[in-house]
Amino acid sequence: MALAREQAETVAAEALAWIAGAGGLLDVFMGSTGIGVDDLRAAADTPEVLATALDFLMQDDAWVTGFCDAAGHAYDLPARARAALPGGVQVHWT
Repeated sequence: MALAREQAETVAAEALAWIAGAGGLLDVFMGSTGIGVDDLRAAADTPEVLATALDFLMQDDAWVTGFCDAAGHAYDLPARARAALPGGVQVHWT
């Protein structure tokens, strides 16, 4: 089932908070995205940063399961949330 954008943003904000509290993972996130602490604080609630947080989270199954277990979400929720945010439409080449 598709999520509304507001629901997707809530899931993404939860994911970003989980990343921030996951022992050093925030440093990896900032290093891989190039965002600095001040910019992250200023833009944490923007669709671009929220989408990036989900993109980052979904790079590792252990991160997805860790987040979903902690938040009580189904394991497919981050992908469904990402699809509901700008740039989240899956491209099928066949």
